[in-house]
Amino acid sequence: MLVSVSAVLLLGLLIWFLLRIRYLRWADLLLCSAFGFLLARTMAAPLVATVLDGLGAFLGGLRF
Repeated sequence: MLVSVSAVLLLGLLIWFLLRIRYLRWADLLLCSAFGFLLARTMAAPLVATVLDGLGAFLGGLRF
């Protein structure tokens, strides 16, 4: 678990850095996939799922 948490932090920082410098390429798919799989194995997974559910409900409630 400790390795996955540190890997999530490292990959999250790398994704943030790539977004900041606007340099996203082929590695995006692999990097973001690895980040997602590792994030799902941490204690943050339920919080992320709750936030995404709330965001989905909010966006679903919008009327245009």
